[in-house]
Amino acid sequence: MFSRKKFILGSLFIASSLRKLKSEPNQGNPLMEKPNHPLKDTEVLKAKISSSGELVPRVGLGTYQTFDVGKDPVRQKELAVLLDYFYSQGGRMIDSSPMYGSSEEVVGDISSVTALNEKLFFATKVWISGKEAGEKQMRSSLSKMKRKHLELMQIHNLVDWKNHLTTLKDWKEKGIIRYIGITHYTTSAFPDLEKIIRSEKIDFLQIPYSIAETTGEDKLIPAAFDRGVSVIANEPFARGRLFASVKGKELPGFAKEIGINNWAEYFLKFILASEQIQFVIPATSKLSHLKDNMSAGTGNLPSLAERKKMKEYL
Repeated sequence: MFSRKKFILGSLFIASSLRKLKSEPNQGNPLMEKPNHPLKDTEVLKAKISSSGELVPRVGLGTYQTFDVGKDPVRQKELAVLLDYFYSQGGRMIDSSPMYGSSEEVVGDISSVTALNEKLFFATKVWISGKEAGEKQMRSSLSKMKRKHLELMQIHNLVDWKNHLTTLKDWKEKGIIRYIGITHYTTSAFPDLEKIIRSEKIDFLQIPYSIAETTGEDKLIPAAFDRGVSVIANEPFARGRLFASVKGKELPGFAKEIGINNWAEYFLKFILASEQIQFVIPATSKLSHLKDNMSAGTGNLPSLAERKKMKEYL
Protein backbone atom coordinates (compact mmCIF):
# COMPACT_ATOMS: atom_id res chain seq x y z
CA MET A 1 0.00 0.00 0.00
CA PHE A 2 1.20 3.52 -0.78
CA SER A 3 1.72 4.97 2.72
CA ARG A 4 1.22 8.56 3.83
CA LYS A 5 4.94 8.74 4.66
CA LYS A 6 5.93 7.70 1.12
CA PHE A 7 3.48 10.21 -0.35
CA ILE A 8 4.94 13.06 1.72
CA LEU A 9 8.53 12.07 0.90
CA GLY A 10 7.64 11.80 -2.79
CA SER A 11 6.00 15.23 -2.78
CA LEU A 12 9.05 16.78 -1.12
CA PHE A 13 11.34 15.19 -3.72
CA ILE A 14 9.26 16.55 -6.62
CA ALA A 15 9.14 20.04 -5.09
CA SER A 16 12.90 19.96 -4.54
CA SER A 17 13.50 18.84 -8.14
CA LEU A 18 11.35 21.63 -9.54
CA ARG A 19 13.18 24.23 -7.45
CA LYS A 20 16.49 22.89 -8.75
CA LEU A 21 15.28 22.92 -12.34
CA LYS A 22 14.16 26.54 -12.05
CA SER A 23 17.57 27.62 -10.74
CA GLU A 24 19.91 25.39 -12.72
CA PRO A 25 20.13 25.32 -16.51
CA ASN A 26 20.84 22.13 -18.42
CA GLN A 27 19.58 19.88 -15.63
CA GLY A 28 17.01 17.63 -17.27
CA ASN A 29 14.01 19.67 -18.34
CA PRO A 30 11.65 17.16 -19.96
CA LEU A 31 10.86 19.73 -22.67
CA MET A 32 14.36 19.37 -24.04
CA GLU A 33 15.15 16.44 -26.30
CA LYS A 34 17.49 14.13 -24.41
CA PRO A 35 19.38 11.58 -26.52
CA ASN A 36 20.61 8.56 -24.54
CA HIS A 37 24.16 9.12 -25.75
CA PRO A 38 26.67 12.01 -25.77
CA LEU A 39 25.76 14.43 -28.53
CA LYS A 40 27.89 14.53 -31.63
CA ASP A 41 29.03 17.95 -32.83
CA THR A 42 26.62 17.77 -35.75
CA GLU A 43 23.50 16.67 -33.83
CA VAL A 44 20.85 19.40 -33.85
CA LEU A 45 19.47 20.50 -30.50
CA LYS A 46 15.67 20.42 -30.32
CA ALA A 47 13.06 21.40 -27.76
CA LYS A 48 9.42 20.53 -27.30
CA ILE A 49 6.84 23.27 -27.60
CA SER A 50 5.43 23.25 -24.08
CA SER A 51 1.76 23.33 -25.02
CA SER A 52 1.87 20.58 -27.64
CA GLY A 53 5.02 18.49 -27.33
CA GLU A 54 6.01 19.25 -30.94
CA LEU A 55 9.79 19.04 -31.40
CA VAL A 56 11.43 22.03 -33.11
CA PRO A 57 15.15 22.83 -33.60
CA ARG A 58 16.20 25.36 -30.98
CA VAL A 59 18.12 27.79 -33.21
CA GLY A 60 15.87 29.71 -35.57
CA LEU A 61 16.28 32.73 -37.81
CA GLY A 62 15.17 36.31 -37.23
CA THR A 63 14.43 38.65 -40.15
CA TYR A 64 14.48 42.13 -38.58
CA GLN A 65 16.36 44.45 -41.00
CA THR A 66 18.20 41.51 -42.59
CA PHE A 67 15.36 40.37 -44.90
CA ASP A 68 14.00 43.80 -45.79
CA VAL A 69 15.35 43.74 -49.36
CA GLY A 70 12.15 44.15 -51.38
CA LYS A 71 12.22 42.71 -54.89
CA ASP A 72 15.98 43.19 -55.37
CA PRO A 73 16.86 40.01 -57.35
CA VAL A 74 20.50 39.92 -56.24
CA ARG A 75 19.67 40.26 -52.55
CA GLN A 76 16.82 37.76 -52.81
CA LYS A 77 19.14 35.25 -54.47
CA GLU A 78 21.66 35.70 -51.65
CA LEU A 79 18.92 35.16 -49.06
CA ALA A 80 17.68 32.08 -50.93
CA VAL A 81 21.15 30.55 -50.54
CA LEU A 82 21.07 31.56 -46.87
CA LEU A 83 17.65 29.96 -46.34
CA ASP A 84 18.67 26.78 -48.12
CA TYR A 85 21.71 26.47 -45.83
CA PHE A 86 19.57 27.21 -42.77
CA TYR A 87 17.24 24.35 -43.64
CA SER A 88 20.09 21.98 -44.53
CA GLN A 89 21.53 22.50 -41.04
CA GLY A 90 18.26 21.64 -39.35
CA GLY A 91 16.84 25.16 -39.05
CA ARG A 92 13.06 25.46 -39.12
CA MET A 93 11.74 28.48 -37.18
CA ILE A 94 11.70 31.81 -39.04
CA ASP A 95 10.37 34.89 -37.28
CA SER A 96 9.08 38.02 -39.00
CA SER A 97 6.64 40.91 -38.58
CA PRO A 98 4.67 43.49 -40.60
CA MET A 99 6.91 46.14 -39.02
CA TYR A 100 10.00 44.58 -40.64
CA GLY A 101 9.42 46.26 -44.00
CA SER A 102 9.29 43.75 -46.85
CA SER A 103 10.59 40.85 -44.75
CA GLU A 104 7.38 38.81 -44.71
CA GLU A 105 7.05 39.02 -48.48
CA VAL A 106 10.72 38.18 -48.98
CA VAL A 107 10.37 35.13 -46.72
CA GLY A 108 7.39 34.04 -48.82
CA ASP A 109 9.21 34.61 -52.10
CA ILE A 110 12.48 32.88 -51.32
CA SER A 111 10.93 29.98 -49.40
CA SER A 112 8.78 29.29 -52.45
CA VAL A 113 11.72 29.51 -54.85
CA THR A 114 13.69 27.08 -52.70
CA ALA A 115 10.66 24.77 -52.27
CA LEU A 116 10.92 25.12 -48.50
CA ASN A 117 7.77 27.11 -47.77
CA GLU A 118 5.68 24.30 -46.29
CA LYS A 119 8.66 22.70 -44.56
CA LEU A 120 9.42 25.67 -42.31
CA PHE A 121 7.97 26.87 -39.02
CA PHE A 122 6.73 30.39 -39.77
CA ALA A 123 6.18 32.92 -36.99
CA THR A 124 4.99 36.46 -37.54
CA LYS A 125 3.07 39.13 -35.66
CA VAL A 126 0.08 41.44 -35.57
CA TRP A 127 1.02 45.03 -34.90
CA ILE A 128 -1.93 47.38 -35.27
CA SER A 129 -4.91 48.64 -33.26
CA GLY A 130 -8.46 47.46 -33.88
CA LYS A 131 -9.98 44.01 -34.28
CA GLU A 132 -10.86 44.35 -37.98
CA ALA A 133 -7.57 46.06 -38.78
CA GLY A 134 -5.77 43.22 -37.00
CA GLU A 135 -7.56 40.55 -39.00
CA LYS A 136 -6.78 42.40 -42.23
CA GLN A 137 -3.11 42.69 -41.32
CA MET A 138 -2.83 39.03 -40.38
CA ARG A 139 -4.48 37.90 -43.61
CA SER A 140 -2.05 40.13 -45.46
CA SER A 141 0.81 38.40 -43.65
CA LEU A 142 -0.50 34.99 -44.70
CA SER A 143 -0.70 36.16 -48.29
CA LYS A 144 2.79 37.67 -48.26
CA MET A 145 4.25 34.51 -46.73
CA LYS A 146 2.32 32.45 -49.29
CA ARG A 147 0.46 30.43 -46.69
CA LYS A 148 -3.13 29.49 -45.89
CA HIS A 149 -2.11 28.37 -42.41
CA LEU A 150 0.62 29.61 -40.09
CA GLU A 151 2.48 27.99 -37.23
CA LEU A 152 2.72 30.97 -34.87
CA MET A 153 1.02 34.37 -34.72
CA GLN A 154 2.23 36.74 -32.02
CA ILE A 155 0.81 39.98 -30.64
CA HIS A 156 3.67 42.40 -31.22
CA ASN A 157 4.63 44.59 -28.26
CA LEU A 158 1.18 43.94 -26.74
CA VAL A 159 -0.48 46.43 -29.12
CA ASP A 160 -4.27 46.10 -28.57
CA TRP A 161 -3.62 42.64 -27.18
CA LYS A 162 -7.10 41.95 -25.80
CA ASN A 163 -8.79 42.44 -29.18
CA HIS A 164 -6.18 40.42 -31.04
CA LEU A 165 -6.14 37.60 -28.50
CA THR A 166 -9.86 37.03 -29.11
CA THR A 167 -9.18 36.74 -32.84
CA LEU A 168 -6.19 34.47 -32.36
CA LYS A 169 -8.13 32.08 -30.15
CA ASP A 170 -10.77 31.86 -32.87
CA TRP A 171 -8.14 31.35 -35.58
CA LYS A 172 -6.44 28.65 -33.55
CA GLU A 173 -9.72 26.81 -33.09
CA LYS A 174 -10.33 27.02 -36.85
CA GLY A 175 -6.83 25.73 -37.62
CA ILE A 176 -5.63 28.91 -39.35
CA ILE A 177 -2.79 29.15 -36.81
CA ARG A 178 -1.31 26.50 -34.54
CA TYR A 179 0.08 28.66 -31.75
CA ILE A 180 -0.54 32.02 -30.05
CA GLY A 181 2.27 34.24 -28.80
CA ILE A 182 2.96 37.61 -27.19
CA THR A 183 6.10 39.73 -27.50
CA HIS A 184 7.74 42.88 -26.24
CA TYR A 185 11.09 44.51 -26.83
CA THR A 186 11.45 46.36 -23.50
CA THR A 187 12.09 44.96 -20.04
CA SER A 188 9.70 47.56 -18.57
CA ALA A 189 6.83 45.55 -20.12
CA PHE A 190 7.85 42.31 -18.40
CA PRO A 191 5.36 42.70 -15.49
CA ASP A 192 2.50 43.09 -18.00
CA LEU A 193 3.68 40.06 -19.95
CA GLU A 194 3.79 38.03 -16.76
CA LYS A 195 0.22 38.99 -15.85
CA ILE A 196 -1.01 37.92 -19.27
CA ILE A 197 0.70 34.54 -19.33
CA ARG A 198 -0.60 33.83 -15.85
CA SER A 199 -4.18 34.71 -16.77
CA GLU A 200 -4.48 33.65 -20.44
CA LYS A 201 -3.70 30.53 -22.46
CA ILE A 202 -0.59 31.56 -24.37
CA ASP A 203 1.74 29.19 -26.24
CA PHE A 204 4.79 31.41 -26.83
CA LEU A 205 6.56 34.34 -25.22
CA GLN A 206 9.20 36.27 -27.19
CA ILE A 207 11.50 38.67 -25.34
CA PRO A 208 15.03 40.08 -25.52
CA TYR A 209 17.46 37.82 -23.71
CA SER A 210 21.23 37.50 -23.90
CA ILE A 211 24.30 37.06 -21.73
CA ALA A 212 24.13 40.86 -21.29
CA GLU A 213 20.35 41.03 -20.70
CA THR A 214 19.04 38.45 -18.26
CA THR A 215 16.26 40.50 -16.61
CA GLY A 216 13.70 37.91 -17.72
CA GLU A 217 15.27 35.35 -15.38
CA ASP A 218 13.97 37.23 -12.34
CA LYS A 219 10.23 36.52 -12.71
CA LEU A 220 9.01 36.37 -16.30
CA ILE A 221 10.85 33.32 -17.64
CA PRO A 222 10.13 31.22 -14.51
CA ALA A 223 6.45 32.26 -14.82
CA ALA A 224 6.46 31.10 -18.45
CA PHE A 225 7.96 27.77 -17.36
CA ASP A 226 5.30 27.38 -14.66
CA ARG A 227 2.52 28.09 -17.16
CA GLY A 228 3.83 25.89 -19.96
CA VAL A 229 4.70 28.81 -22.23
CA SER A 230 7.64 28.32 -24.61
CA VAL A 231 10.19 31.13 -24.64
CA ILE A 232 11.84 32.57 -27.76
CA ALA A 233 14.90 34.71 -27.08
CA ASN A 234 15.47 37.57 -29.51
CA GLU A 235 18.35 40.08 -29.62
CA PRO A 236 20.76 37.31 -28.47
CA PHE A 237 23.73 39.50 -29.38
CA ALA A 238 22.26 42.58 -27.67
CA ARG A 239 21.87 44.36 -31.02
CA GLY A 240 25.53 43.77 -31.85
CA ARG A 241 26.89 45.25 -28.64
CA LEU A 242 28.24 41.89 -27.51
CA PHE A 243 30.46 41.51 -30.57
CA ALA A 244 31.69 45.08 -30.11
CA SER A 245 32.59 44.30 -26.50
CA VAL A 246 34.82 41.37 -27.48
CA LYS A 247 36.35 42.89 -30.60
CA GLY A 248 40.03 41.97 -30.69
CA LYS A 249 39.65 39.55 -27.77
CA GLU A 250 40.51 35.92 -28.19
CA LEU A 251 38.02 33.28 -27.15
CA PRO A 252 38.95 32.11 -23.62
CA GLY A 253 40.63 28.74 -23.25
CA PHE A 254 37.88 27.30 -21.05
CA ALA A 255 35.33 27.98 -23.80
CA LYS A 256 37.40 26.11 -26.36
CA GLU A 257 37.74 23.21 -23.93
CA ILE A 258 33.95 22.76 -23.81
CA GLY A 259 33.60 22.84 -27.59
CA ILE A 260 32.84 26.51 -28.24
CA ASN A 261 34.62 27.67 -31.38
CA ASN A 262 33.61 31.32 -31.91
CA TRP A 263 31.95 34.24 -30.15
CA ALA A 264 28.56 33.62 -31.78
CA GLU A 265 28.57 30.10 -30.33
CA TYR A 266 29.65 31.51 -26.98
CA PHE A 267 26.71 33.92 -26.78
CA LEU A 268 24.13 31.53 -28.20
CA LYS A 269 25.16 28.47 -26.18
CA PHE A 270 24.89 30.57 -23.03
CA ILE A 271 21.21 31.09 -23.88
CA LEU A 272 20.60 27.50 -24.99
CA ALA A 273 22.09 26.22 -21.73
CA SER A 274 19.09 27.69 -19.92
CA GLU A 275 16.44 25.00 -19.92
CA GLN A 276 13.67 27.51 -19.35
CA ILE A 277 14.38 29.08 -22.75
CA GLN A 278 13.50 26.81 -25.63
CA PHE A 279 14.38 28.82 -28.75
CA VAL A 280 16.63 31.62 -29.99
CA ILE A 281 16.30 33.57 -33.25
CA PRO A 282 19.49 35.43 -34.24
CA ALA A 283 18.95 37.60 -37.31
CA THR A 284 21.47 37.70 -40.15
CA SER A 285 21.75 38.00 -43.91
CA LYS A 286 25.37 36.84 -44.06
CA LEU A 287 26.09 33.19 -44.76
CA SER A 288 29.30 33.20 -42.71
CA HIS A 289 27.42 34.51 -39.68
CA LEU A 290 24.62 31.98 -40.19
CA LYS A 291 27.16 29.14 -40.20
CA ASP A 292 28.44 30.28 -36.80
CA ASN A 293 24.89 30.64 -35.47
CA MET A 294 23.79 27.20 -36.65
CA SER A 295 26.85 25.53 -35.18
CA ALA A 296 25.72 26.80 -31.77
CA GLY A 297 22.58 24.69 -32.14
CA THR A 298 24.51 21.43 -32.28
CA GLY A 299 26.48 19.32 -29.85
CA ASN A 300 26.68 19.66 -26.08
CA LEU A 301 25.88 22.68 -23.92
CA PRO A 302 27.72 24.34 -21.02
CA SER A 303 26.99 23.10 -17.51
CA LEU A 304 25.71 25.42 -14.79
CA ALA A 305 29.22 26.11 -13.53
CA GLU A 306 30.53 26.70 -17.06
CA ARG A 307 27.61 29.00 -17.89
CA LYS A 308 28.33 31.06 -14.77
CA LYS A 309 31.99 31.28 -15.76
CA MET A 310 31.02 32.44 -19.25
CA LYS A 311 29.05 35.36 -17.82
CA GLU A 312 31.74 36.28 -15.31
CA TYR A 313 34.35 36.39 -18.06
CA LEU A 314 32.49 39.21 -19.80
